[in-house]
Amino acid sequence: MSGESGVGATRARRPKLTPPAMLELKRRGEPIVVVTAYDHPTAVLADEAGVEMILVGDSVGTVMLGYESTLPVTMEDMLHHVKAVARARPSALVIGDMPFMSYQASVSDAVRNAGRLVQEGGADAVKLEGGERVAESVRRIVEAGIPVVGHLGLTPQSVLAFGGYKVQARGEADQERLLRDARLLEAAGCFAVVLEGIPARLGASVSRALTVPTIGIGAGVGCDGQVLVSHDLLGLYLGRPAKFVRRYAQLAETVRDAFGRFVADVKARRFPGDAESY
Repeated sequence: MSGESGVGATRARRPKLTPPAMLELKRRGEPIVVVTAYDHPTAVLADEAGVEMILVGDSVGTVMLGYESTLPVTMEDMLHHVKAVARARPSALVIGDMPFMSYQASVSDAVRNAGRLVQEGGADAVKLEGGERVAESVRRIVEAGIPVVGHLGLTPQSVLAFGGYKVQARGEADQERLLRDARLLEAAGCFAVVLEGIPARLGASVSRALTVPTIGIGAGVGCDGQVLVSHDLLGLYLGRPAKFVRRYAQLAETVRDAFGRFVADVKARRFPGDAESY
């Protein structure tokens, strides 16, 4: 078609997925597939593969921007990457992550910044971390017409308070608190809740207790869906993978080898050859 070129130009279009479609998947017992993406080509390829949701996570800070945590990521960083993913016009539902201090200070900050991710960035929904303390912000964002995904358990923006990236809610009291927070988020209007770094039995229990879908990452197979960071599952992230990561490719080795062969060819004057010359 005229005007379409580059990655994904020939892909078949699925109907645009929506929050009600995610609720229907849970009702049918069909697992929901979510991956992160931070750029246009990755979003196109993930959408072509059939994922239902693309999360533009603040994990962009650690896997693409070189930070040691997600805490330095700004609204401007997130807008830049959400825009790139939204330009892919995926059928998958695009979720923009709300970065640290974009919603913690006040409800008005939360609503305003959620609005920016949708209005300026092109996100279909936003995600924020926390339970009871963010429930009012969730309610107000939803009232503004913006779908919201919650996030409980190992919430990376609280890494300083946690003292590191550790499995959460191991004790009975903490498990009861997490379940209560999950119900509060559902009542506030979240259409899905990410559960990260919690015991598998608790992930299954929370999933049964909610009418909205849960998306697990290190929370067991009993969740209604699963999410992985794309750089983790592709083997592109150079750090040590978490226990919950399964690598479906080793692209870092492929990329390193390609760069090495290019260096060798240039040094030996094998590139460019006749085929690459005018």
